[in-house]
Amino acid sequence: MTAAPINKLKARLSAGEKTRGLWLDFHADAVAEMAGNSGADWCLIDGEHAPFDPAALLTQLRVLAGTKAEPIIRVPAAEAWMLKQVLDLGVQNVMVPMIETADQAQAVVRACRYPPDGIRGVGAMVARAGGYGARTDYLVTANAQICVIVQAESARALDNIEAIAAVDGIDAIFIGPADLAADLGKPAAEVRAVIDAGIARIAAAGVAAGLVTSPADCAHFEALGAQLTSIGSDTRIMLAGLQDLFG
Repeated sequence: MTAAPINKLKARLSAGEKTRGLWLDFHADAVAEMAGNSGADWCLIDGEHAPFDPAALLTQLRVLAGTKAEPIIRVPAAEAWMLKQVLDLGVQNVMVPMIETADQAQAVVRACRYPPDGIRGVGAMVARAGGYGARTDYLVTANAQICVIVQAESARALDNIEAIAAVDGIDAIFIGPADLAADLGKPAAEVRAVIDAGIARIAAAGVAAGLVTSPADCAHFEALGAQLTSIGSDTRIMLAGLQDLFG
């Protein structure tokens, strides 16, 4: 155990495979364990609309390590120190919200890479990512195993899709339908054509496309080229179950 682990999700996306996953907002270890064993290809631990608590993120990473689901962590913002913290926890798949330009995307990639290719702080010898020092080749192998997913959530982002996709190190662009609809000033149902076109453009640009959708619409978006499709969240599943129980 000297090198960075092979990133299975990154490899699957690079090979053109389609994956489906779940959103985790409860920050509950038991829920993460159930989600990881559900058959999901990946589970995204949300640090943007749920608490950004590195200790809670770490316990969920440890739980998911015993399942077949690959973990992704979404940070609250495109801040280098946030990315450094979650990468040092050992996650290899990161999602960054509200990216609108190629320059912003490039800054995210640099924050995820060690020098000379980036600015990630060198502390893996004391962190879980580097096996607390056991992965002696981690610093020279880690860059190639980090999967960088950026979110396109505005009209400006969609205008710059091809430029963002062309940034070396961007593995996927994930459309945020709710924020996109809000930015366009329209109900979510009225931006379906915009989302369809966005997914197709991302796929045509040569990076993995993704979005949040419903199980019923998943096949539609996969046919357009989506490879990273979220079809549920722990909070919404729980609420729907409770409403059905007491409704």
